[in-house]
Amino acid sequence: MTHDREAPLRPVGGIIVYGTDWCPDCLRARRFLERKKLAYTWIDVDQERLADAFVRSVNRGNRSVPTVLFPDGSILVEPTNQALAHKLEISE
Repeated sequence: MTHDREAPLRPVGGIIVYGTDWCPDCLRARRFLERKKLAYTWIDVDQERLADAFVRSVNRGNRSVPTVLFPDGSILVEPTNQALAHKLEISE
């Protein structure tokens, strides 16, 4: 369901979740996507310098995680499960 790899900084047809292993909100967002059986690419910003720079660039210099990038180019930052469900047009 997930794919841990050096993914492009822009989506190529899937959801990309930028985060850290130690972040509770990142874990919650990942669990939500997995529970809904939605594929996504996980990128750990602690491990990927370019991903860290991307996250900071879209968050006014802040390292706000999770930052979720969607195929349409839109971004949710630190989204709740409700915000993810609304964006994905699925039930919570």
